[in-house]
This record gives sequence, C-alpha cells and structure tokens, in this order.
Amino acid sequence: MSEMPKAYDFKNTEDRLYQWWEENGWFKPEARPADAKPFVIAIPPPNVTGALHMGHVMFVALEDLMIRRARMQGRAALWVPGTDHAGIATQLQVEKMLLRTLEETREEIGRERFLEHTWEWKEKHGSYITGQLRRLGASCDWDRERFTLDEGLSRAVREAFVRMYRMGLIYRAEYLVNWSPGLQTAVSDLEVEYSEEPGFLYYFNYPLQGGGQLPVATTRPETILGDTAVAVHPHDPRYQEYIGKTALVPMLNREIPIIADEYVDIEFGAGALKITPGHDPNDFEIGQKHGLLVINVMNKDATMSAAAGPYAGLDRFECRQKLWADMQAAGLTIKKENYTLNVPRSQRGGEIIEPLVSRQWFVDAEPMAKMGLAAVHSGRIKIVPDRFVKVWDNWLQNIRPWCISRQLWWGHRIPVWYCDDCGHETVARTDPTACEACGNVHIQQDPDVLDTWFSSGLWPFSTLGWPDNTPDLQRFYPTDVMETGYDILFFWVARMVMSAALFTNDIPFHTVYLHGLVRDGNGRKMSKSYGNVTDPLDVMAEYGTDALRFTLLTGGTPGNDLNLSLDRVASNRNFANKIWNAARFVTRSLDKAAKRDKPTQPVYSDADKWILTRLSQIIETADRLMDNYQFGEAGRQVYDFLWGDFADWYVELAKVQLGLGGAAAWTTLSVLRRVLDDSLRLLHPFIPFVTEETWQQIKQAFTAADLDIEPDGGWPEALIIADWPQAGAQDAESAADFEQLRELVRRIRAARADNKVEPAKRIAATLAAGEQAAFFAAQKPILAFLARLDEEQLAIGATAIAPEQAITLSLGQIACYLPLAGMVDLTKEKERLAKELANLERQIKRINDLLNSPFAQKAPPDVVQKERDKLTRLQASCTEVTERLAAL
Repeated sequence: MSEMPKAYDFKNTEDRLYQWWEENGWFKPEARPADAKPFVIAIPPPNVTGALHMGHVMFVALEDLMIRRARMQGRAALWVPGTDHAGIATQLQVEKMLLRTLEETREEIGRERFLEHTWEWKEKHGSYITGQLRRLGASCDWDRERFTLDEGLSRAVREAFVRMYRMGLIYRAEYLVNWSPGLQTAVSDLEVEYSEEPGFLYYFNYPLQGGGQLPVATTRPETILGDTAVAVHPHDPRYQEYIGKTALVPMLNREIPIIADEYVDIEFGAGALKITPGHDPNDFEIGQKHGLLVINVMNKDATMSAAAGPYAGLDRFECRQKLWADMQAAGLTIKKENYTLNVPRSQRGGEIIEPLVSRQWFVDAEPMAKMGLAAVHSGRIKIVPDRFVKVWDNWLQNIRPWCISRQLWWGHRIPVWYCDDCGHETVARTDPTACEACGNVHIQQDPDVLDTWFSSGLWPFSTLGWPDNTPDLQRFYPTDVMETGYDILFFWVARMVMSAALFTNDIPFHTVYLHGLVRDGNGRKMSKSYGNVTDPLDVMAEYGTDALRFTLLTGGTPGNDLNLSLDRVASNRNFANKIWNAARFVTRSLDKAAKRDKPTQPVYSDADKWILTRLSQIIETADRLMDNYQFGEAGRQVYDFLWGDFADWYVELAKVQLGLGGAAAWTTLSVLRRVLDDSLRLLHPFIPFVTEETWQQIKQAFTAADLDIEPDGGWPEALIIADWPQAGAQDAESAADFEQLRELVRRIRAARADNKVEPAKRIAATLAAGEQAAFFAAQKPILAFLARLDEEQLAIGATAIAPEQAITLSLGQIACYLPLAGMVDLTKEKERLAKELANLERQIKRINDLLNSPFAQKAPPDVVQKERDKLTRLQASCTEVTERLAAL
C-alpha cells in the first residue's frame, strides 16, 4: 500500500477534484434517486463582466455549504448557476473598449453594431466570472446555467411585462428619478452611493408680493429657479400670517404660493422650506399632495434649461455661483454657513446624481408589496436574522412607484411599439409588424431597456422554465433558500417575492438568509480608494481555497459584517494540515492489527466511549446549529472537536491502545476510522477539497489493509455523495469520567510547566480518587502516558496520605499529590528561587525609592502610573516566590 504524502498539496488537488466531481455528474440533482426530496438554491447572478471579490466568495461558500450538506442528506440538491447582463456596467465596459480600439462612440456606430460588439464582449469575457466560481468549489449544475438575456429568460421578461401592463400595473408617466448626467440614464437607488461631504447652507430672503420677505435656507441654490411654493409648518407661530400669500421666485419674479405642510421641520434653517417638485423627491411628494406645478430647470446633461431664464445653458454648479452672486447684489442673501452634505453620487462614475423629472416607465408596486408583507408576516417566508423584518416592513410599507426604464442599449428592450399614425401603444409578447389598433405598419419600438432588477426579480422561476410549465419548474419550484447580502434585501429579494406572488401565486423560497459585508482586518469597507482590497485569487493561491472559505464561514454570524484577517486564513490552512496529519497517523497505524483480530463484539475502552459520545454530541450540535442557519458556530464547534478532542487527545490515547495489539488495536482502528470519517463528512460542506482528498486516502488505505473496517453500507465512491453522519449512542457516565481524567492531565501538565520540569522527565504521583478509584486505576497507562508520569511510581487508591513537600491538585472529591522531590532538584530549586527573590526585592526597592522622590511630583501622571503598576506586579511576584520557597 502506498503511504500518504507527508503534506497536503492544495495546488495539485483542487482543480483535479473539481473536474472529477463535475465529470461524474455529482453536482446534478439526478445524482440522488428520482424520488429524493429537492433542495434548491438559485445563485445570486454575478455580473457577466465582473471579477471575483470577497462578496462573491462569501455567498458561494455559504450556498455551497447548504447545497453540499443537503446532497449528503439525500436531497436532490440543485444549485442553479447563472450571470446577470448588468446593463450599465457592461455597456460602460464596451463603450470604453470601442473608444480604445476603434476610437468610436456607441452613437457613432449605432445601436445594432453596438449590440453586436456587446455580445462579442460577453462571449469573450462572460466565462471569466463562472470560472472563478468553479475555483471556489461551487457545486452548481452547470448544465442548467442561465443568463438574464438568454432566449428563455428574455421570453419570461416579455411575458411579465405584458401581463403587468394588461393588469394596469405598468404605466408611463412623468416622475422624479435618479438621473445620471454622465451616463444619460435613470439609475436605481442601489446604484446611488451617499457620501458625507463639506458644503454650505445658504440663507436668503424670499420676496413677498406686496412687500415683505420670508427667510429660507437651501443647500442647492440653483434649484431656487424651479421652486413652485414656499412651505411653512401649520403650527409655527412665526409664519401663520404668511400662509396663503404669494412669494416671488428670486431673479425670475415668478409668483408662487406660500403653503402649510407638517413635513416642514421648524428647527431646520429658518423654518421655512422652498419647494422644488422637479428636483427633490420629498418636494415632489409635497407637490403632488398640494397640486403644485413641476418645473424642470435642468437639461439631461445637467446644464440649466430654458425654464431657468437668464441662467439657461450654464452648468448646474456654475449657475449656483452666478445665481447666489446675483442674489447678493439684489440684497436677498442673509448668510452662507458651513454644512455637512449627504451627497448622492453615481456608483459607476462618481458624479453627483441629479433628482430629475423624466418621462419613464413605472411599476405600481403597492399591490405586490402588500403580498410581500403578507408572505413574511404569515410565516411562509422566514428572514434570517429576523431583525431585518423591520427593514423589510419599512421598505414595503413605504414603497414608491418603481422606475423600470433605462436609457441604455444593452438589456431587455421595452416591448412597446408606438404608432406613427394613431399614437396607440402596442404591447406584445412577440415583435408586431403593425399597430394593433389601426393596422398601420409605421410603428416604432420604445428605445429604452428595462432595469436589470426587472429580469433579476423573475430569477427563481424564470431559470426553471417559466412561463412554460416545465418538468424543472414542477419539481424544483418553489426553491428553498435565497442567500444574499443584506444590502439588497429590498432591491432584489423583495422584488423576487413580489414577482413570484404575482406570476406563480406562490412564494419563491421559504427562507431568506442574509450575510454581511466582508471588511478588512481593521473593520473598514474594502475600497480601491483606501488601498485595502484583498484579492481572493491571491489569498487562494497562497493559502488554498478551503482556508479562505473556512475563514469566511466561521468568522461571522448571519447579517453581521465580517473583518477578514489573513492571520486567520493562515491559521485555517494549518487546520487543513492538522486534518491531513491526523489521517496520516491513522493510515500508518493500520499494520497494528489484522482482520483475524476483529472481535465478535467490540469491547470499547473508556477512551473509545468518550470520543464516540463526543462525536455523537458534536453531530447533534452541528445539526441543530446548521438547521438554524448558525453555520459559523457549527464550523467552529466541529473545528474544536477535530483539533482538540480528536487530534490532540484521542489520537494520543490511541497510541497506547494500539500498542496493546489484538482486538484492542482493531477496535481502536475502527473508532479512529469512524470518528475521522464522520468528522470529514461534517466538515465537507465547509472545506470540500481537503476533506475529499483526505477521505479518499483513508478509504484507499482501509480497503488495501483488508481489516474489515468500513462504514455501514460500505465505502461510497466519493465523499461529496456520502451520507451525512448520524448521531449514535451516548455513554454520558463514561464521557463524564473521562472528562475528569482530561482535567486532571491538564492540571498536572500546568504544574509541571510552573515548576519548569523537563518535558521528557517522568515524575511520581499519588492519586486519592474516592469512588472513582477503579476507573482511574483502569486508566493508569493512559494517565501516565498523557501526563508524563512514572507508571511504577503512580499510586492510585480511594484514599491516600499526602506526602511531605508535595503539590496538591484538587478536583472535587479527587486529590492528586505530586512530590516536589521527584520533580526538581530541591537544593537547586531553592537556590534559583532565592536568586529570583533577591532580584525582585532589588527592583521593588528601586521603584519605591523613585516614587518617594521628587519624580512622583514632576513626571507626567501617566508615566508615574506606569511605575506604580510595575511595582504592583513585582510585589505580587515576590509574594508568589516567597510562598514557593516556604513550601520547599
């Protein structure tokens, strides 16, 4: 039989195992029997042109863990992979490429040629991100991979749009949107990032018709030109007389009403609020409520429009300066003070986003939002952790119309055609050739595309074949878990729940599991501007995929951010080596017994009973934690068990039992196999590569040794399809006794260390064990081996007379005496302690003299305190050494 290599080599293992798993079809739900209960996750589709970042590693590790565990539990586990066309992100990439290579803009080459280039770009770069997901060990069914612009999903998007349009849920209207002047499109709330930046609060007087003025404050003076009202609080005593009067827009002299509204914050600024429905979302709502005019004073490139009068054509920020200067000249300004602004910036380009009224397509999301709220509050959908239910409620109870049109070319084009003759809108599942109202062939399709979240919202069921009632849709829908970041709970998760309720009359999944952000070791968000981005590929190349996965999986809790420490990754690489070395010990010990040594009925030692009980307990604990989505704690518990109980304790105990030969050695090997095998099964969803490779080595070694030691039902072909471990019988009494033995060993080891006993030196001991004397007597060889005691000088009885000059270790009713004479040379130890005491007394005198000198009054307080703290520590050490000398 070939021996296991000395070290685990992840570089020559990971790709080989992944290819082997995939070639054997083990990622497919069909790897389990046809009647197996499904377990389904639809992957959050990464951007097709994206590159791997820690957020990807986090979701892949979590979802792969759930999928692998379900597969081992006998479920027909299906993890549907796919990518998102990522409208803005992809279009920007292609535009940059065209400028770099062809020196042409998309407008110059036209829509058709631009889309041809974009599809070419997708084909060339689209497999890059999926290749990186494979490197992470993602056990997806790649035969079912989907793309949000593939033929099937495009048909699903058309179907959804047409149905919602016919229900009256989709409509076209003028509404305030987040406008990106640089991208020349509306963008979603998720694509807007807010940053605190220094700015100004501008105070000025609003002229009143007939004389007088009203003090107002704003952070954006250029929007004054679009004001259509001034609002005051109805109960503000300062301004009661002004309600119902007319004000004049500065520099334009346009008449606007003074209205009362409880939205006004009496404490902000001067207490009166300018209302600009065309350029502020809150003002827009107030404008709708009071029937105010909506005036758009900006063009789509953020220059001022004709409605800005003499300021038309100026850039928005140039206008701010010029208008304020003109108002100063007119005597309308009061003051300008420093103010911290919450500035909306484009996630893509960093430019300031402008709230702008634009004619767009919208979804009336309120009816669907009510279904989304009911799904969670009825208990049909569970959000983990449940504190995010409040966030869910806040979004869905205050939902606004959803802008679904984007002024882009890459995406699902809006399936609406306008008739040049009668103006009718034809909305169709397939491209029409004529107007459905008048038959005119001169029809033009809407140039806009749909928001990426529109197609993503259909993801759980469209990927399984909807709107067709396919076999996959029948078997695998609803899915089970949606695992994603808490930051897109509303933007994506809520839209999936709402869309599913509308189109499938069902929930899309029963559980939403939310993970947090991965931050750097100091808790800062990873950002290129901070220079603190950790590239997962670099970490995996240095430490292995398993080490990174295990660090992310065990380093946090649901819904909380995680600080990534490379020291932890290195430590978890060491864990992989610990597993390998434990397996190597087992496989190298297989010659300690033969098949003929197999007993008719195994007789387990107390050590065997203890480790098997601990194994059963850890299986129960891991199952309970994982069933409650506490994956991190489950991983930590199994880690502690395998490293601590098994590798550090039972493997050491096994060396004694293997030395006995015969049936005892055979039974020990069978226990080693069971514990290591089941531990590898528990850990496989966390760290798939090292567990599979180690398990295959164990399987081959035990099979070659022909000891008749194997799992119940024999060895499966691979760990990935092995059965999940089941808790066995537990012997609580034996386990408790053995825990007491372990504690005694720890105490003896600590006493040896305190007294600087050489590691190789065996010492005498006397043990008064009371009612447990028989147990400890039976464990005499093990106790002597683990605690480095002299077995011949180890006396164990129910009672014992304490020898003179001995250390006493008390464990409840058990007392252990360690004669000092056998541990150290008493004369030398007395000399050493006397020298140590003299040195301590010298240091104490020096510090006392220092503190009683003028130093204590002249030195800084923190320096004096450091000396006092040092004195306290020295005095404690002096007391301890004095007591030890007295004991000698």
